[in-house]
Amino acid sequence: MEKIIIEKTTTTPYIKIDPENKIIEIMGKSFPENTHIFYKSVMEKFNELFSNKIDIKVNLELEYVNSSSLKIFFDIFDIWENSVLLKNSNIEISWVYDIENDIAQEMGEDFMEDFKDLNILLVEKNS
Repeated sequence: MEKIIIEKTTTTPYIKIDPENKIIEIMGKSFPENTHIFYKSVMEKFNELFSNKIDIKVNLELEYVNSSSLKIFFDIFDIWENSVLLKNSNIEISWVYDIENDIAQEMGEDFMEDFKDLNILLVEKNS
C-alpha cells in the first residue's frame, strides 16, 4: 500500500497516511467546500488500511473543524475503532491541541468519550 500525502490549503488539512512507517498525520483546518469529495480518497485508504490488523500511530492536530468535517471524522474514528475491536489492531492516537484553543480540547475530549475502545491521548501544546 502506497503512502498518501495531501498538502494543506487554507480550508483543508495536511494529511499523511504512511503504512510503511506506521503513521498517520492530520493537521490544520478542515472546512472544504465539498467535504465528501475531499475526504473520499482518504476514507478509501483508511478502509483498505484498516481492513486487516495493523499497529499504527495517529497524530491529530486540528485547529478548526466544521460540522460536515466533524461527521467525516466520526466516520474515520468508527473505522479505527472497528479495526481495534474486530481486527485486534493497536492504534495510538495523539490529539494535539493548543492550550488557547478550548474548542479543539473539547473536541478531543468528546472523541475520547465517544470512542472508549480507542487509545486517545490529549496532548497540550503552547502556541
